Amino acid sequence: MSSKKVQYYLAGFVALLTFLVYLPALRNEFIELDDAVYVLDNPHIRSFSRDLFQWAFFQFYAANWHPLAWISHAADYALWGLNPLGHHLTSIILHAINTALVVLLAAKLLETAGERSSLHSPASFLNGRTILITAGVTGLLFGLHPVHVESVAWVAERKDLLCALFFLLSMIMYVKAVRRMEAGAERKRVPTGALLSALCFFILALMSKPMAVTLPVVLLILDWYPLNRIQSFKTLWEASVEKAPFLVLSLLSSIVTMLAQQTGGAMKMMAIAPLSTRILVAVQSLVAYLGKLFLPLNLIPFYPYPRDPSLYSFEYASTIIMAIGITVACIVMVRKRKIWLSAWGYYVITLVPVLGLVQVGEQSMADRYTYLPSLGPFLIAGMGAAYLAQKFRHSKRGDTLSSFLTLVLTLSMAIVLSYATVRQAGLWRNGITLWSSVIEREPTQVPFAYRLRGQAFGKAGQFDRAAADYSKAIALNPGFIETYNDLGMLYGKAGLYEQAIAVFSRSISLGPGHAKSYNNRGRTYFHLGQYGEALDDLNRAIALDDTFDVAYINRGELYYRTGKTAQADADFQKACDLGNEIGCTALHQLRQESNPE
Repeated sequence: MSSKKVQYYLAGFVALLTFLVYLPALRNEFIELDDAVYVLDNPHIRSFSRDLFQWAFFQFYAANWHPLAWISHAADYALWGLNPLGHHLTSIILHAINTALVVLLAAKLLETAGERSSLHSPASFLNGRTILITAGVTGLLFGLHPVHVESVAWVAERKDLLCALFFLLSMIMYVKAVRRMEAGAERKRVPTGALLSALCFFILALMSKPMAVTLPVVLLILDWYPLNRIQSFKTLWEASVEKAPFLVLSLLSSIVTMLAQQTGGAMKMMAIAPLSTRILVAVQSLVAYLGKLFLPLNLIPFYPYPRDPSLYSFEYASTIIMAIGITVACIVMVRKRKIWLSAWGYYVITLVPVLGLVQVGEQSMADRYTYLPSLGPFLIAGMGAAYLAQKFRHSKRGDTLSSFLTLVLTLSMAIVLSYATVRQAGLWRNGITLWSSVIEREPTQVPFAYRLRGQAFGKAGQFDRAAADYSKAIALNPGFIETYNDLGMLYGKAGLYEQAIAVFSRSISLGPGHAKSYNNRGRTYFHLGQYGEALDDLNRAIALDDTFDVAYINRGELYYRTGKTAQADADFQKACDLGNEIGCTALHQLRQESNPE
């Protein structure tokens, strides 16, 4: 059997194992964190049409621009509706495919390194057997490591999986093109057609998640090692010019992403955390991620931004020293072991967009950010495993015993990682389990965890627990307007309208420009039969946000109740034009009543 076929069989086996380990996640529900925005309450993904593609490619939504992610969610909705099982199944399949690609990419890179190594080079131990061991272990770590659960078990993080899929395919096509070029007559530059394939996959990666902007630098790292195309400043310049289309696309994607996040208010932490603080947190995160990759303990869905980080504290000073030490060590070893600096460079570069130098959101870290960067450390770990296996083989124990020991150690690693991954995926079973895990670890630092758990309790019909969590969230953060609205809605569903109005009024006093608060209070006044107060609030909500479809529906119902059918028709029409299906249904029913024939 050829080595290529063995590599494909190995990739398929590791991918299948990954798929099986993640099967329990099919029981998971949607989570009260972006799943509603991305899927449950997203009217744009309800059908495949011209409007979907126009919206996905030309509109910012949820402070992002990633059209392929939206199209992926629309495809899932077309197949599965709002059944979470189907959405999770797609994510698990994508992760399994990515795992197979990691095995194939690792094998291709190792083959290239082995071909370019001298007999006395540290890479000279690479042969068919050690390449398979390294690629297999790298794939197992990538597929089964619990740090990747967040990217797979959270439906809203589909963008991670899609981005990685095309990122890995672009790398594979690029390496394949270079190897093909060097095997043929053309030796000065990569064939245009092959580069175009890598470029197309890169574009697809950018349209899935902007974290792919680092690919041009990653390709330059590969050019240096293991491809050995960069050996001087001249060849560096030539390789950089060759990557010009990649670099231009990265720049354009970065600009679009910044505009999208500013539009959605996702960068408010930039005004709170000065650059010096962001640098300290970034370096600390760089080292902390590495620690979690090698010892995956205390993984939680949300890591709150630290308070008052200081260069003079042991935590931050030690991580800076460690980061500098690793970098210096890799540089010192570069003449004999280029792989260390190449892998470290890949790890750092791919993490740069999410280290918080440009802070987006309120978290300091997120396990999902390691999805692609982990490939560097995992490859080093895989090479370490292959090196030990080779040492076993050359010892007096013999081939049979060394093979047995290698198999036992690999299986042990796979079992331990699988167990940890299944447990971690269990945290994402539903909002109650997820946010309870955050609250257990950070009882006072993450107020919105109480709010989101309150939403989960509310959906489960546990009124008292939901109200208690909302109250706790408000106590920890009295200015959190959305929590007041959630508590008011909870009171409203329970028929406690007076309490609901008091809560909404408090929300309005905190944020007079918050349209949702006026809409909610207006709807509550409507239930109490206080139509004048209701109309005033709904008019105010629409004046603050003339695209607020729910407010048009509520005002339309009020007009209908008071006999003003023409005004009701106009409001239902406006809601329908804004893409609200309830508004369209109400409009149709009203016109049927008016014109029964």
